[in-house]
Amino acid sequence: MDILANYGTILIIIAAAFGFMMAIGIGANDVANAMGTSVGSKALTVKQAIIIAMIFEFAGAYLAGGEVTDTIRKGVIETSLFAHQPDVLVFGMMSSLLAAGTWLLLASYMGWPVSTTHSIIGAIIGFACVSVGTEAVDWGSVKGIVGSWVVTPVISGFFAYVIFVSAQRLIFDTEKPLFNAKRFVPVYMFITTMVIALVTIKKGLKHVGLHLTNTEAWVWAAAVSALVMVGGYIYIQRKFANREEDHGFSGVEGIFSVLMVITACAMAFAHGSNDVANAIGPLSAVVSTVEHMGEITAKSTIAWWILPLGGIGIVVGLATMGHKVMATVGTGITELTPSRGFAAQLATACTVVLASGTGLPISTTQTLVGAVLGVGFARGIAALNLGVVRNIVASWIVTLPAGALLAVVFYYVMQALFGA
Repeated sequence: MDILANYGTILIIIAAAFGFMMAIGIGANDVANAMGTSVGSKALTVKQAIIIAMIFEFAGAYLAGGEVTDTIRKGVIETSLFAHQPDVLVFGMMSSLLAAGTWLLLASYMGWPVSTTHSIIGAIIGFACVSVGTEAVDWGSVKGIVGSWVVTPVISGFFAYVIFVSAQRLIFDTEKPLFNAKRFVPVYMFITTMVIALVTIKKGLKHVGLHLTNTEAWVWAAAVSALVMVGGYIYIQRKFANREEDHGFSGVEGIFSVLMVITACAMAFAHGSNDVANAIGPLSAVVSTVEHMGEITAKSTIAWWILPLGGIGIVVGLATMGHKVMATVGTGITELTPSRGFAAQLATACTVVLASGTGLPISTTQTLVGAVLGVGFARGIAALNLGVVRNIVASWIVTLPAGALLAVVFYYVMQALFGA
């Protein structure tokens, strides 16, 4: 307790630095995963992808990033066991942030697409086991999270398969694919916008004091989506007005490139709302415990500066180190075109938004890879680069123990530095 009283401000500053480092790692790795499909399909340049991510990742983190934070902060470990030694919880959460951030930056430098969720959960479990014991870990909650690592790629893969097959049958396999693309792509725009508008209105706007009923939320989401659909329809009709006879592959994919901009925004927002918790969850626990002088509260308000800190860190990470992982995801798993990338992105956004709304911290990396695999399966198993997929899965397996091991090392270092 004396440590928190004497070093409280210093601990918060150090924790904020570690949280910012973790957020940079998320931006360099997970956001690069999310935007890789857009860049790999050549619908967006790297520069355009970074600009879109800067705006929508920050918006998702700031407006809709609070729900998942509680799950990471309280759900993985039993915080009540730290009631008589709150400094242990503080050191442990700081060690977890540093461990996960270190691993993510290393993986990003090497171009490995790993899971930030695996990293932070592994780190938290590692410090909890060496500080209090295995009973500190809420294994029931962990089992649910581990289960989601299997279920979410399957769900996103199924979504992507359905979306891609629908595009094939409604557009590509018809006599006039360009004509049908002009008709149906605005409908896909409506669906995409609906997904994001719902999560923003129902959950995100609570942070700014606006509470709507379910009916009001659906009405507003439908209205916004309809506006996007009409705007998209007018834009596509004008841009492709002189290409009526061009029913070739490039003409149709050109329309899907327009759609990819919408899904890239959706993916960035959905990712920001879910994965910012990996950085700000442990940071929020540290700040709350220090400010309450060691009292570990069941529910606490997130400090006003924590969400923006996470959002800014994510943007910095993507802009400085994101290009390597983008290359792996965008071109390594399977050959992507705008229509295939769209199917993968919309499926991932739907799955991530669904998980974020229920408070379950899923792995965006696994969700996206599942979606890209779903698109590949729709074209046949030969369309997949199974060697790359195998390497990606191997990096996932290594991530959990790597996070745990680093957290244990940093935890003992932290205790030695502060004389705990």
